Amino acid sequence: MTKKEKEVSRHYRLVHQIVSLTGINFQTKSIIGYVELTLIPSRDNLRHIRLNAKQLRIYRVCLNESVEAPFQYFDPTLEVTQGDIDKRDLDTFSENHLTGCNLVDPDLNGGELNIRIPSEAFQQGLIAEGKTLRVSVEFSIEDPQGGVHFVVPEGEGTLAERSAHLFTYGHENSARLWFPCIDTTSEPCTWKLEFTVDECMVAVSCGELVETVLTPDLKRKTFHYHVNTPTSAPNIALAVGPFQIYVDPNMHEVTHFCLPHLLPVLKSTVRQLYEVFEYYETILATQFPFTCYKQVFVDQLFQDVCHYSTLTIFNTDILHPSAVIDQTYETRKIMALALAAQFFGCFISTEKWSDRWIKKGIPMYLMGLWVKKTFGNNEYRDLIHQHMYKIVNYEEKYGGIILDSSQKPSAIISMRGEANRNPEIEHNPFCFPVDNLQTCSPEYLDVMERKAHLVVRMLEHRLGQEQLLQVLNKLLSLANNARSIKADPKAWSNMIWNTNTFTKSIFTVTGKDMLVFMDQWVRMGGHAKFHMTFVFNRKRNTVELVINQDAANQNQRGVRKYVGPVKVALQELDGQFPHTFQVEHVHSKHDITCHSKSRRNKKKKIPLVNNEEVDMDLSAMDDSPVLWIRLDPDFTLIRSVDIEQPDFQWQYQLRHERDVTAQTEAVYALERFPTAATRAALTHTIENEQAYYKVRCKATHCLTKVANSMAASWDGPPAMLVIFKRMFGSFAANNIIKQNDFSNLQNYFLQCNIPVAMAGLRNAHGICPPDVLNFLLDLFKYNDNSKNTFSDNYYRANLVTALGETVTPVVSMLQNDGVITSESLTEDTKKVLEEITRYLNLEKLLPCYRYTVTTACLKAIRKLQKTGHLPPNPGLFKDYARAGQFEDTRVAALECLVDYVKLEGKYDDLCFLLDLIEKDPVPFIRHKAVRLLIKTPPFEKGRHHRNDSYKLVERLWGLINSQFWYDSRLRCDIVDLYYTLYGKRRPPSLPMPELAALGRPQGSMGPPWKREKGGQQFVIPRGEKREREEAMVNVKEEPREVRVKQEQLDERANQFLAQGMDVPDFFAEDSNTGEGFEDHRRKKHKKEKKKKKKHKHKKDERTERDLGRGPGYSGGGGFPDLPDGFSGDSMSRGVISSGGSSSGSNPNSPGGGDMMF
Repeated sequence: MTKKEKEVSRHYRLVHQIVSLTGINFQTKSIIGYVELTLIPSRDNLRHIRLNAKQLRIYRVCLNESVEAPFQYFDPTLEVTQGDIDKRDLDTFSENHLTGCNLVDPDLNGGELNIRIPSEAFQQGLIAEGKTLRVSVEFSIEDPQGGVHFVVPEGEGTLAERSAHLFTYGHENSARLWFPCIDTTSEPCTWKLEFTVDECMVAVSCGELVETVLTPDLKRKTFHYHVNTPTSAPNIALAVGPFQIYVDPNMHEVTHFCLPHLLPVLKSTVRQLYEVFEYYETILATQFPFTCYKQVFVDQLFQDVCHYSTLTIFNTDILHPSAVIDQTYETRKIMALALAAQFFGCFISTEKWSDRWIKKGIPMYLMGLWVKKTFGNNEYRDLIHQHMYKIVNYEEKYGGIILDSSQKPSAIISMRGEANRNPEIEHNPFCFPVDNLQTCSPEYLDVMERKAHLVVRMLEHRLGQEQLLQVLNKLLSLANNARSIKADPKAWSNMIWNTNTFTKSIFTVTGKDMLVFMDQWVRMGGHAKFHMTFVFNRKRNTVELVINQDAANQNQRGVRKYVGPVKVALQELDGQFPHTFQVEHVHSKHDITCHSKSRRNKKKKIPLVNNEEVDMDLSAMDDSPVLWIRLDPDFTLIRSVDIEQPDFQWQYQLRHERDVTAQTEAVYALERFPTAATRAALTHTIENEQAYYKVRCKATHCLTKVANSMAASWDGPPAMLVIFKRMFGSFAANNIIKQNDFSNLQNYFLQCNIPVAMAGLRNAHGICPPDVLNFLLDLFKYNDNSKNTFSDNYYRANLVTALGETVTPVVSMLQNDGVITSESLTEDTKKVLEEITRYLNLEKLLPCYRYTVTTACLKAIRKLQKTGHLPPNPGLFKDYARAGQFEDTRVAALECLVDYVKLEGKYDDLCFLLDLIEKDPVPFIRHKAVRLLIKTPPFEKGRHHRNDSYKLVERLWGLINSQFWYDSRLRCDIVDLYYTLYGKRRPPSLPMPELAALGRPQGSMGPPWKREKGGQQFVIPRGEKREREEAMVNVKEEPREVRVKQEQLDERANQFLAQGMDVPDFFAEDSNTGEGFEDHRRKKHKKEKKKKKKHKHKKDERTERDLGRGPGYSGGGGFPDLPDGFSGDSMSRGVISSGGSSSGSNPNSPGGGDMMF
């Protein structure tokens, strides 16, 4: 172990933890609790124990229940950059944010709660290496901002009748928000959990329910859970509510919990779950690692699913009755993923956050295998294809994602004929640091999980599926052996993996060394980007291929060089032939000798890759025997491929290739070739019942684009009208549609997609053909679901979407002075509006599943507003976006609002969205609102838009700097938004900072020595002249202060020391060194005298208490808007002192602006 590692490692291991929450109160939204951690110190002179605890009021800390220990509370993430008026750029913020998060990162021996071990403990002999030490903490939570979510619906009746419930949630290391712990996945231990709740409630938590005890007054009961398999604090969760309990009839150890009245839908949702269990146990050749498994469905969840040891918490939204088709696919995938995460993620954990790719990639890989078995190979290939698209798009937009950034790659391969720079590992391309989970953008984490999945799948290609499953089996069996050893943290290390140990175990099991692979794909970011062209040489009967990687050579964002084997599949007249080439050059050229001669006239069946022989019309071909060509057909790399081949080859590929990803790529490519032959190929695919339904659906949308490009030369009825009438029209009159029958799922998805695709058709004048509109209105008129076993809610939603799509912008707004009235609407628009309004009103009386029709209606109304048929009015959307509506409806309304703000919105409308982001009761909605603003920003960067004001900058800065300390996901969302609007630099809408002030330590007064005309006006204290001179002297000296680098102190922190601040002893040794401080203290002295009267009361408070301060931090900043209970002596701004600590806490702490770094 290096010296540096010794400094940051913990000098104790956790063996066991008790969590007891007794006072859970729904009315006051408060919890009273007690935890006891059993530690084994690894040295005799243990001085400090650091625990993670956020937003908790700590009452006392005891060692072995006999010695009370003093403690300090210090949380630098409460206010990230303090008191610095001028800097509003993300670079400064990111640096401070990362330092702040690292200071409380348990893996770096940090923590918000610092417990000092008093001398009595040493005198009584409590502290000795290897001797267990029990640390107990009494705490409470009042009106928690994050980590615990209380859902208390308004209405009549008792809490149970109103379905009031609570659950814990958050990022993987947010357990600190609801109980003191060592909040890292690398510290597993056994647990004893006790929860006392009202008699009508059920508490569901991790581990086995040992007993339920009623209190003597019979009004409350206590649930006792034991977790005997060691697991870490982030894997512990709790849900309390009046749940209905359903024991799985096929597996009695599995229990499902849902809110009242939802039992019937719960039963239909979970009926297949036992099959997933059996499948995983078969392929992993091991039993499910736990003795029980619980699924809890709650309302207003943070995301669709949260994984914990033996327990998964789902959102109620994913429950569905058996009549619903579309949601079934999604829900089954989510539940299969949750079960896989029990094996890898909850049972087997990872060491640091940088190893997260292992516990995210493997469950997704297993879920993929299950999808392949259940929904078929096509669905699986399509899933991989979609993941690949997402990753490639994200990386090309923002930069390459490095899965494990904790270690630099050892072997960097350079390529012939290219620049030797390796931008993919030189610097971090993102606007946030990727070294800590708390600072990463949620979108980045989401895409990273998909990338992890593809990397595990690439491992499968290199090792073989059987070998990879053997490796996974080995990990599980080692962990299984480790968990049976009682109270020995060293033995438990086999339950925790990191990139290096994972690579070693692959080598042990398979004998294959994957170090180079890990360096290439795990420790380096980016993807490969190939551009392929080919020419057929008739004389030599060869195909001359050129594979270019120009994008990598030009250092395009997110793209990296690839050196290694690449597979090319060539479909010729005599069959498909695979070839593998070694790519070592930016332009690598290869010759392939063809197996077959060109024969345009002879009729002979052509063998395909699956040995099926088909007839083809070869009249379109030129001299070459090549029908089509594919690069890396099996997705063995993370790549984007651009193949240049003529349109007839794409058409052959679409009609005859049997791989759905190739068909999808052909569909996308054919958009560029609007010809009659393309039209025929697409029509053939849509009608071909042998084709995969998603390819057929994509072909409908492609045909729309092709038809619009050919509008002038198109003959016959509008595209797809004939197909739809033939498939779904009644026999007697095919313009009247048959009664709905969705028993053929392929046809169902087509029936949903064709109307939407047709609505996009435009004639030569750019308007929707009247035939199409009448056809759609007929679909509404004749829609009859009375004899259908399935629900038609998604179909009707698609019809509404289609109606919205038919609308084209108003030709002229000049009549009536541009005022839109019901009279000025055209006949067609009136019909459209009537149908939409009728459906929207009908939804209020007969709501459908997940309000899909309402969401479609809102979007259609927004489309009518955008095209000038309705007056732009945000009122409707604001009503639907308010709390109390169904979540999907709220998201749709927000989407419309965000779009409105971009095009017509005033600052007030933007404020409505920001208020919602700040105060909405549902965390998911707040997150979603920010993501929508990022996707459709209210204004473009640097365009001097009317809403681009310094007020907005101040408000967003306030949110990221100090307001969202309790929810790292939301804080990082706002960072993304800030970056979208302003980039990494200082926002241009802020007033120009005084140049001399840059980097100079200053109070909240601002620089008193210079004014700039038209700039910000600063208050200048009396005694102006003398101050001015001193300020000048200070500015000259500044470079020397900035250069004091050895303790990484921000130069602004000097002022604090000048004012006589105490520093917690656990940071003191490395804080006030450097001679710059003494000079500074002398220089400030005169200035302080002048300010003394003004600031006396504040200064006294500051000296009175300990301010937690680390390298680069002075003080933890403020808790914004805390309930009254939090001020007072338990929590002064950022510091809690108690017990035997030297100083009392002061309730009237200074405002955030006074605290600086």
